[in-house]
Amino acid sequence: MLGIRQKLSLGFGGLLAVIVMIGLESVSLLSELGGSIDVILRENYRSVIASQEMKEALERMDSGMLFTLLGYQREGLDLITENKTVFLKAMKSELENITIPGEQEKAIHIRSLFNQYEETIESVTQPELPHKVRMEAYFQKILPLFQSIKTTADEILNINQQNMSDANQEARIKSQAARQRMMILLVVGVLFAALFMLLTEKWILKPLAGLTLSAQEIKSGNLDLYILSRSRDEIGTLAEAFNEMAAGLRESRRVDRANWSHMKRSTELAFKVLPEAVAIVDAEGVVQIVSDTATEVFGMLPKENINNPNFHEMVELFNEAISTGLPAETNKGTYLIQRFVNGKEFYFRPKVVPVLDTDRNPTGVIILLTDVTLEREQNEIKRGLVSTVSHQLKTPLTSIRMSIHLLLEEKIGALTEKQAELLVAAREESDRLHTILERLLSISRIESGKNNMELKSVRPYELVFESVEPFRSSAVDRGLTLEIQLPNDLPEVSADPVMVSQVFANLVSNALKYTSPGGLIRVFAQTADDFVQFSVSDTGMGIPAQYLKKILEHFFRVPGQTIESGLGLGLSIVQEIVEAHGGTISVESLESEGSVFAFTLRRYDRTFEEEAKYD
Repeated sequence: MLGIRQKLSLGFGGLLAVIVMIGLESVSLLSELGGSIDVILRENYRSVIASQEMKEALERMDSGMLFTLLGYQREGLDLITENKTVFLKAMKSELENITIPGEQEKAIHIRSLFNQYEETIESVTQPELPHKVRMEAYFQKILPLFQSIKTTADEILNINQQNMSDANQEARIKSQAARQRMMILLVVGVLFAALFMLLTEKWILKPLAGLTLSAQEIKSGNLDLYILSRSRDEIGTLAEAFNEMAAGLRESRRVDRANWSHMKRSTELAFKVLPEAVAIVDAEGVVQIVSDTATEVFGMLPKENINNPNFHEMVELFNEAISTGLPAETNKGTYLIQRFVNGKEFYFRPKVVPVLDTDRNPTGVIILLTDVTLEREQNEIKRGLVSTVSHQLKTPLTSIRMSIHLLLEEKIGALTEKQAELLVAAREESDRLHTILERLLSISRIESGKNNMELKSVRPYELVFESVEPFRSSAVDRGLTLEIQLPNDLPEVSADPVMVSQVFANLVSNALKYTSPGGLIRVFAQTADDFVQFSVSDTGMGIPAQYLKKILEHFFRVPGQTIESGLGLGLSIVQEIVEAHGGTISVESLESEGSVFAFTLRRYDRTFEEEAKYD
């Protein structure tokens, strides 16, 4: 039985044979027509043109003679000389293109007549001769020769035109015969192509259509089909391969379902014993798997939709993770969800992590609700301890400082040089300890919310200028350039000017401290969605990369710094003030190239929108 290759070869071979025959016939026809056209153009057309040029040149020469007879001697001679050259050239062309019997005799006769004509021209054009003699010479000699030459040229023209007409008729007859042969070959080709199309549909298209439908059935999940094929060609082999593939897929589906069922049961059991509140949610927001803790604390149940008023804290994070394909946290993880379980208060930090397919498209999310109750309690204890200790130390420290001050003023007795030196050192250390306590108390007040901030609408330019301008003289003294670059269209921010002034004071003073003379300190700002971002950059010594994550921690100082560099609390206070305003702070730095500290303050026109969202 013929295979697909043989069937296609048979069909395309026949079509190729018809195409070759049509091509050969076309080449033959074009060659014959080309020959006829060549005869017309090469053999006759040149003679026709030559005859016409001889006639026109002869007529202009005759006109030149008439000009001389009328007294225009110079113009007539110029016209005769010019056209004589044209006539001789045309006559030479004709003599070299003799192609028709009898044409040569006529061309030679023209040459003989023109020689006579040329010899007689002087008898007409000589001005010395009497006008009557010249007139007789023209009418008795020149005019008869003129008419004879023109008549002979017309005869050459007519026989060439007749030959052209005959060649054209012959070409038309050949073209018509070739057209008939081409039509016959075209009909044969069309019939053969139609037969081949019918056979192709029977041999190839219908079996392939059946295989296509089978593939679509498999795509839709129907793996129980079986393809019947009576042909033994490649399509029959492909149908058998389809059947084997469907059988393999059925077996794989059975194994996958068994494995999936096992994995699902194992995952559900593992989730139930997880101590954390965790839930797996699909892209439509339907809970698939949930831990017992999430059910107990948040009331989450399988098949429940997350777009539920009971879970409003997580809906926004869910939508953000699905739309961006990135993990979502509220306010960088500082927002906590409060829940009461059995009369006890718990706090959870929500985080939604998207589950991505191979094309990086979200197919669902994992909701993580981390219990931070113990962490919060420890922070409360730590803040309370720091506040209590700071308050307890502040009173005796004040007494010690006052005593040292009185001693140094020598109001209760003179001091020796050594005693004065020791008391000065004690005063410096007590002042340093007083600064530490003040900053600890400031951090404690901010964290506890007892540092009552007076938020109001403030123009960024006023806020920056009033906070930074006092440092300009210090910058000049240190040989530094202090620049303030703010766009004119910055929106007003919601801020406590006094508290934010501390932020700028800490950041600018640090920049002055760690930037060498000749350096640049720049304060700039830009709008960032619902916030205005302020930045303080310098060209100073920079911060090593391994310390960037710790630079905002309490009491952290980059190793290698002197005691005069600070206590490690300034940036902590900056962070607490910024976060108390609902903003964030970030640090970028390259060692030996400088640092950029950036923080955000909420736009005043967006403050009420944010408050309404969480009410």
